[in-house]
Amino acid sequence: MTVRTMVDVAGIKMKNPVTTAAGTFGNGEEYARYVNIHDLGALCVKTLTLEPHHGNPPPRIAETPGGILNAVGLQNPGIDYFLEHNLPWLLRHNIPVIVSIAGSTVEEYALLAAKLTPDTGIAGVEVNISCPNVKAGGIAFGSNAEMAADVISAVRQNTSLPVIAKLSPNVTDIKSIALSVCGAGADAVSLINTVLGLAIDPYRRKPVLANIFGGLSGPAIKPIALRAVWQVYEAVEVPIIGMGGITTALDAIEFILAGATAVAVGTTNFINPRAASEIITGIYNYLQECHIPDIKNLIGAAHRQEVV
Repeated sequence: MTVRTMVDVAGIKMKNPVTTAAGTFGNGEEYARYVNIHDLGALCVKTLTLEPHHGNPPPRIAETPGGILNAVGLQNPGIDYFLEHNLPWLLRHNIPVIVSIAGSTVEEYALLAAKLTPDTGIAGVEVNISCPNVKAGGIAFGSNAEMAADVISAVRQNTSLPVIAKLSPNVTDIKSIALSVCGAGADAVSLINTVLGLAIDPYRRKPVLANIFGGLSGPAIKPIALRAVWQVYEAVEVPIIGMGGITTALDAIEFILAGATAVAVGTTNFINPRAASEIITGIYNYLQECHIPDIKNLIGAAHRQEVV
């Protein structure tokens, strides 16, 4: 049986619904010896800032049951270096490249967006709004609907590329944030970013991470992520990229049934660098085994209470 796996995320045409989560796949080149990059539906690169950023001091990674805490702090060489040195290699692989950006002010987001145009060959922009707003005392942009909308509006005004707002789970009502960013011009949303957490060394009697708090990712957050995708699917009409604890093809199918058009594979890349490729194969096999001709038939199907 022939099955179709192609999806369209706000104009980003993907041969299959699997991309990579920002910060877990480098810029692709690091994984090329393990995975055929061309097989991916899209590739989202590590989050970029306006200037080079060294990130937080170590220790900045801690293992936890079912996942990891990270406080890397968006270490990256800056957007200009990426565009000159990393992007040309990626474009040779003929897959959609999604660039994740982060800033500490609305103005920084606007400047970053202005550097990303269709002429660069980039397919879309993912906007990380979980960053602290320095002008508002360090409150995360994504924790406030108005501030989140301000960021997305600034990005929307400075690029014609598809804009994907990456939502944080560290909020009371993720639906209100989703509605706000969509109203400000987001073409799609991705969710969820990491869940704020803490680990303490009982022998040192101090936090394990130098930053004290870190972002929890991995299988432990999958139920939270699925709940968020379900809620946001019922609130907005734009495509959703679901992520958070996906380690197998069946995990990915759950997210699609909850309402995701595409999924991003993240932390599991650190354990199994071939995970994304294996999940793509697994999705194809699932569709064949279940006699489902098109992956799009599954998007949000769990809401419809019917057997596809």
